[in-house]
Amino acid sequence: MIEAEVHLSLHNFLRSQAGFPSWPHHLTMARLVARALRLERSALIQVGAVCGYQGRYRTSFVASALMWPGPVIIVAPEVVQQRLTKVEIPRLQQWLQVSKAIRTGDAWPGGEFQGLLLISPQAWLRAQLAEKEEFPSGIPTIIDGVDDLEDWVREQLTVTLASSDWDQLMLACPHQAEAIRSARVQLTHELFQHPANPYECYLISQQEVEILSHLYSILELGDLPDAWQKFWQQFQKVNTNLSSSPLLWATIARRQGLFSLHCVPVEIAKILSPIWQRQPVVLIGNTLEPETEAPIFRQRFGLGELTCLKFSDSQTEAIQLYVPYQLPLPNTPEFQAAFIHKVRTLVCLSATSPGLTVVLVGDVPLKSQVGTILASEFGSRVQVEKTCLDENGILVTGWEFWREHQACLPAPQLTVIATLPLPSLENPLVAGRVAFYKRSHQDWFRLYLLPTALNELQRAIAPARENQGIVALLDRRVVNRSYGAQILAALSPLARINYLDPSLFSQSSQDNSP
Repeated sequence: MIEAEVHLSLHNFLRSQAGFPSWPHHLTMARLVARALRLERSALIQVGAVCGYQGRYRTSFVASALMWPGPVIIVAPEVVQQRLTKVEIPRLQQWLQVSKAIRTGDAWPGGEFQGLLLISPQAWLRAQLAEKEEFPSGIPTIIDGVDDLEDWVREQLTVTLASSDWDQLMLACPHQAEAIRSARVQLTHELFQHPANPYECYLISQQEVEILSHLYSILELGDLPDAWQKFWQQFQKVNTNLSSSPLLWATIARRQGLFSLHCVPVEIAKILSPIWQRQPVVLIGNTLEPETEAPIFRQRFGLGELTCLKFSDSQTEAIQLYVPYQLPLPNTPEFQAAFIHKVRTLVCLSATSPGLTVVLVGDVPLKSQVGTILASEFGSRVQVEKTCLDENGILVTGWEFWREHQACLPAPQLTVIATLPLPSLENPLVAGRVAFYKRSHQDWFRLYLLPTALNELQRAIAPARENQGIVALLDRRVVNRSYGAQILAALSPLARINYLDPSLFSQSSQDNSP
């Protein structure tokens, strides 16, 4: 069977590679992927935070895909594709002595292609969501990095009307030009009445919905440009079925006096469910959920029955976790000053040990203030969301910047986290999604906010596990809220620290020295 062949070949390959990155689960994962290909049964694999961050697991599924006699699709971001085509695939092809055709692109090669197709998530989802099936059904598909699956899906499903689309509409409907111009002026007036917020986006009000509804009612739908027709397909569901009403919002460029309208389904499970039934799919993520079966993830994406496997980080990759008991809660006026004082203390204590310090602050004004205060004391060592850092630099960053750039920076010896990365209800898009859960009588905190925070938190501290670094989580909710135990479980393996002392950092530095 293919599983036995893959196991033996990969086992011999790993033994032959001196200095190859070790991971104890290569053979288990390769067998499972091979089994999924043979039985045409979908699978969901969680590889663990550190392995996922380093990408060590990819050798396993590439070996199975190369040895499978038929065609295979690998869905992965372009940076991963480059790693596969330049390193993983050539190395394994040479050892396995297979001459399988390798293609990269945004479309199915056609004909009787029996090779390996590498395609971006955006292109693959675009093809899968199209009315006309652009890929043959039944082609085994491996999707790498499904921690970002929701972002990929919503990117493809979001329909946007930009400023230029209004000009196109007037050209397409010249007899209604005055009505179009009037609706645009009314919307501009209404949207710019919204008070400024850090996100520069706003849920559409009922009055703004009525302006759009009236505009559509006087237009001939068959004459509309594509963007307006696609927007209408989503927009017409507003107020017709509150349980599945789409998320409708505007982004504003205040200085330019421009706005864009956006519409996306909130519920995506029903949209995605048919995709998983067209072909066997192996979904690979880092740490999607604490449970092996990942019930919340599967429910959110419309995944049915499939084989689930979860690998844990080893004890050698445990972080040292410091959670203070006495700090004020994040939503209190006293928190900001206490947080800044604690950050200064941590940075001063760790000053004698080499290595990067990362300060993760989700609040934009607080992030800027922390950067300014630390720079006044520690000078050019401190950078706010920059990748050019000194050897013992201090990076003050938000969650998104850190997630995008952590792979190109050294593993931090100290990671300071201001607050749990729970999506803020002050963000109109988060508030809109929470409203959907409430309308559906679902637990919006357990099904949306908490899983999102856990996934973000685990990915953020993954680099610290490389050298058993220190993580200071300065959010007291971890110790005095009922969900704190779930957070600590998600951060395992860990060793709790109940005190701060300079020797703690010097000892950590000695332990991690070669």
